[in-house]
Amino acid sequence: MTYLVDDLGEPVPLSGPASRVVSLVPSLTEAVEVSAPGRLAGATDYCTHPSDVDVPRVGGSKYPKLDRVLDLAPDLVLANSEENRQDDVERLRANGIPVWVMAAAATVPAALGSLRRILTQAYELDEPEWLVTAEEVWRDTRPVRFHAVVPVWRKPWVVLGRDTFAGDVLRRVGVANVYATAEERYPRPDLEELRAHFKADADLLVLPDEPYLFTADDGPDHFPDARYVLVSGRHLTWYGPSLVDAHAALSEALD
Repeated sequence: MTYLVDDLGEPVPLSGPASRVVSLVPSLTEAVEVSAPGRLAGATDYCTHPSDVDVPRVGGSKYPKLDRVLDLAPDLVLANSEENRQDDVERLRANGIPVWVMAAAATVPAALGSLRRILTQAYELDEPEWLVTAEEVWRDTRPVRFHAVVPVWRKPWVVLGRDTFAGDVLRRVGVANVYATAEERYPRPDLEELRAHFKADADLLVLPDEPYLFTADDGPDHFPDARYVLVSGRHLTWYGPSLVDAHAALSEALD
């Protein structure tokens, strides 16, 4: 038995390389299936990539159907400290299932470092080529071109705040987040406060298509005087193989 340690310092007892894995995080599902095809035993309903992944589904990330997870008899479950509930993690561990919890990464390098540990330690793989490429693509930071408000939800409005992966992604392509110094990681300002930024310190509204599906109507309807850009939420918030293409895609959207 090998005792590894996850990002939160919790033990992950494995008897060998992980071979029956249930992923409760869409971006982790993509990362492990691309890197080690065939070892995925289950995933959430929201695990849409790779597009051809065909495994049993276990519900959503926030409220997975734990009985389904247990029925699949995984030798490892992958979770994230921000996307998954601690109660679910503890229940799985109480049933003898090793769980590797990835920390909510605040930067691109931190996310890629966590993925490297999962893949090389729990899976016992060599470094995947996509991971090395992603590190190279995201190494540099462009000069600031825009100062942006970045909503991620409506009803209520929720925006990117301090220490978020998506905020670091934008920073590296030249977009400064006007809420980057907020006390919360995901502030909930009202609409009037958001609109006020476009009269003071913001010149761009960034609208991703997930987790909330923002569309072209959301810019003009709620921020009639603001320049806006629609971006892929996957490119903005997913850590994994999608990062290889995300830099060019986001840069093109901003241009």
